[in-house]
Amino acid sequence: MAATPPPAPVAPPPPSAPAPPSAPASPNGGRAPGVAGTAGAPGSPWPWTSHGPPPQPRPGALPETPTEITTRLRPIRDRHPARTAGAVVCVVLGLGLIGGAVTGSWLVDDSAASPASRPLYTDARTLWHSVPVDALFPRTIKGDGAGPGGADRVWTRVAVAPDGPCTGAFDPLLLKALRPVGCVRLLRATYTDATTSSVTTVGMVVTEADRDAMTALRKRFSEEGLDERVDLMPRTYAVPGTVAAGFGDRQRASWTISVLTDAPVVVFAVSGFADGRPVAEAQPAAEAMVPGDTSAPAQAGLGHEAKGIADRVERALRKSATSPERPE
Repeated sequence: MAATPPPAPVAPPPPSAPAPPSAPASPNGGRAPGVAGTAGAPGSPWPWTSHGPPPQPRPGALPETPTEITTRLRPIRDRHPARTAGAVVCVVLGLGLIGGAVTGSWLVDDSAASPASRPLYTDARTLWHSVPVDALFPRTIKGDGAGPGGADRVWTRVAVAPDGPCTGAFDPLLLKALRPVGCVRLLRATYTDATTSSVTTVGMVVTEADRDAMTALRKRFSEEGLDERVDLMPRTYAVPGTVAAGFGDRQRASWTISVLTDAPVVVFAVSGFADGRPVAEAQPAAEAMVPGDTSAPAQAGLGHEAKGIADRVERALRKSATSPERPE
């Protein structure tokens, strides 16, 4: 029987590593002082707070690089005085254009103007009994640049006619031409110039028409030349005992008629000589205002008289219609 070999020697176990020291006790249940509810890292004696030593980098890890070092910032150039001045000029010009556009909408009477700057259409129809007569027919009218060659004019009111119907105030053909828009009231006044050598009757026909009807009438007057026909010339308002006492049909020398579309009103004016002389051939104001015309109305500036007074009475009408202080 063979002998059994002896067992191989067994190597002694290596000595065990010492246990790590335990964390000091803390009165808040094992947490670091001043950091409530912060857990420590597994296997680490220090909690995740700033009270312990900084964490050591792992073997082989690259050192952390601050972002401030690697971020490339574009250089900021110094402000150039010329650029700053240019920016200021652009801002000023821009504000000026905006202001000019707004101001223009206030001064120009057209559809681009703001609604508040245009007369209320229905209000204009009641102005004849809701505003003072001096608001529609001022006692004195200044016509800066309204005379021949841009000369200044001043007209003084002689008298105001009682308001009334249109019947009998116009020649039959003119009355027929105005019939489509109706006649609520006729308002008239007569003026004289500073030298009392000319007289002018200015008037307003307050119509019953709406905007469409007034637009249609204006178009007809323009296309058919009704405002330049002698047989459609307005009549005068003669005032006994005044410089306009002899101002009748035969003394009519020049006239103008304007059909408004922003108000139910037709504005007209007719002028003549204050000494009562008859005029053989009357001229529309547009013709009598042509430079170099040798007719009697043109030479006397009577076209400028009719047009200048009519334009300013028309402005007074719009001003009264838009005035916030207009009495009700």
